[in-house]
Amino acid sequence: MWSLALLGLLMLAGCQGQELTEAVPEVLGSYPHDPEAFTQGLLLEDGRFYESTGLYGASSLREVVPETGEVLRELELSPDYFAEGLTLVDDRLIQITWREGEALVYDLDTFELLDTLPYDGEGWGVCFDGEALVMSDGSATLTRRDPETFEVLGTTEVRLGGDPVEMLNELECVDGAVYANIWQSDTIVQIAEDGRVTQEIDASNLLKPMLARGELRA
Repeated sequence: MWSLALLGLLMLAGCQGQELTEAVPEVLGSYPHDPEAFTQGLLLEDGRFYESTGLYGASSLREVVPETGEVLRELELSPDYFAEGLTLVDDRLIQITWREGEALVYDLDTFELLDTLPYDGEGWGVCFDGEALVMSDGSATLTRRDPETFEVLGTTEVRLGGDPVEMLNELECVDGAVYANIWQSDTIVQIAEDGRVTQEIDASNLLKPMLARGELRA
C-alpha cells in the first residue's frame, strides 16, 4: 500500500510581520493508504478518515481506519459520477461531483443518501467554515454556498500580488482562513476572507520519504 503523509506542522520561513509568509510542512508520520484510491476529499472525524475517491467507474465514499488503512465501509457511486471534494456539516457528509452538477448528502453514521443538491459549473473542492460551504471549481474563484440548499451566497476571487490564482483544488477551512492546493503543483495557499493569499506553503518535500522507500514512482 502507498503511504498517506499526514499531520504536517507548518514551519514559517518568512517573517510574521510581512503580509505574505512562506512555510514548509514537517512530516510527523505517515499512514498506509490504498494505492488504487484516487483521493479527492479527506477528513478526520472521531478517529476515522472519511474519504471521497474519484474517477468515472471508481468513485466512492469510504470510512477508513487511519492507522491500518482498513476500509470499514465503502459506498460505490454510479459510474456516471466523478466524485470530488468532501466535507462534514453537523451529522451530514457532503460530497461534490466534478461535472455532474450534483452534491450528494449522506448520513454520517449510515451513508444513507439523504439528498441531492444541484449546482452550476464544475465541483473540485469543498469545506465548511462553520456557517457556509466554500467551494472551488478549478478557477481563481471561491464560492460560498448555503449548506442546506447549495444556494450561492457570494463569490471571492483569490489573488496573489494582484494576480488571480487559478487551479484552486482541494480546500480546508481552518480558523477563518481557507487552505487550497494548486492543482498540478506542490503549492498550498492560505487565503484570507477577502481573497488575499497570506501564506504560500511549499509541500514538495512531502513525497520525498515515500520516493526514497520506493513506494511511489516519479
